Amino acid sequence: MKFYIIGIDDNQRQELTSKVKSIISQNIIFSGGKRHREIMTDLLPEAGQWIEVTVPLAKVFEQYKLHETLVVFASGDPLFFGLANTIIREFPEAEVEVYPSFNSLQLLAHRLKLPYQDMHIVSLTGRPWDKFDEALITGYPLLGVLTDRKTHTPSTIAKRMLDYGYDNYEMVVGELLGNEEREKVSTWPIAEVVGKEFSYPNNIILQQKQTRPRPFGLPNSEFHLLNNRANMITKMPIRLLSLSLLDLRSKAVFWDVGFCTGSVSIEAKLQFPHLKVIAFEQRLEGEELIEKNSQKWGTPGIDYYIGDFTQQDLTDIPAPEAIFIGGHGGKLIEILELVKQRMAPNACIVFNSVSLDSQNLFKQAIKNIGLQITEEVSIQVDEYNPILVMKATNK
Repeated sequence: MKFYIIGIDDNQRQELTSKVKSIISQNIIFSGGKRHREIMTDLLPEAGQWIEVTVPLAKVFEQYKLHETLVVFASGDPLFFGLANTIIREFPEAEVEVYPSFNSLQLLAHRLKLPYQDMHIVSLTGRPWDKFDEALITGYPLLGVLTDRKTHTPSTIAKRMLDYGYDNYEMVVGELLGNEEREKVSTWPIAEVVGKEFSYPNNIILQQKQTRPRPFGLPNSEFHLLNNRANMITKMPIRLLSLSLLDLRSKAVFWDVGFCTGSVSIEAKLQFPHLKVIAFEQRLEGEELIEKNSQKWGTPGIDYYIGDFTQQDLTDIPAPEAIFIGGHGGKLIEILELVKQRMAPNACIVFNSVSLDSQNLFKQAIKNIGLQITEEVSIQVDEYNPILVMKATNK
């Protein structure tokens, strides 16, 4: 098979190279989205056949397999979060030639006369919020975002930013870039974007106006607490020590079992924005606490589950590479047995013990599931009792 993948913009009068014109004239099987067909229809040969790119792509690819040569049209640079990447992955033996145009974020930067070599780029086109959340928490000064038609629009993006306190950016929205008659570029404060509709396709550039504080070690007194009980939170020094033992910089998925206020999950997400944080709490009050505290500290993207951990269906939850057990409700042995079934081979578990009984219980349970204690650190904060922080691994 051979693919010619041609990038186009939104202009109804395409300026194509002689090479691309020749490719179009010598072929009869063409493909692309509905909008691409509308733009290219007058430039295709009369005998041309069109395969529309729709979801699910698997059905489109089955049609591709019926032909030896195809010309596929894509927006901008087909290798920039584009269809070319998928075609290369799905048809590794095929010959592929790519003829790019400017991608939409390049066009928007050009309209602003904005040097964009340091711009961090995130695609939300049919993708989850994860990479956008990571970029927000990291605090990139210049952030380019590819939107989609429904879920990740400029309005929904702005609302998410405001919900978590990221009003320190200005949003530039580019609509129908490359369309000579309808292209529009506008600049907005984040708060004014919520509820507004923009022509699609569009994209955005976020320009940071001031740096948002990102402290290392969140003060206990600044959290919303369970019934205002100061002892119902993992204290900041112990929290940082526990996260250090978990070695989260090299991990991808972290479970926080018994999150209560959410302090460990929030500190982990704030210091390691790449991390997929999944938190569990039995108390119903935990939902409101983790929502309020996540919004206060600017940590979107923490997934949480309310209810008895031992009754949770963990099958479809990503396997953890690091686990912190902050509360167990008297079911430590059952919790550890369930964790062992799901944890990745190189995972570690950290547990904070306030009594000799809980120390011995944890050590015995760890032995029973085939792990071993590899580190122990005792720490005391102010007038509180000493805490023994223990780490368990496979070796």
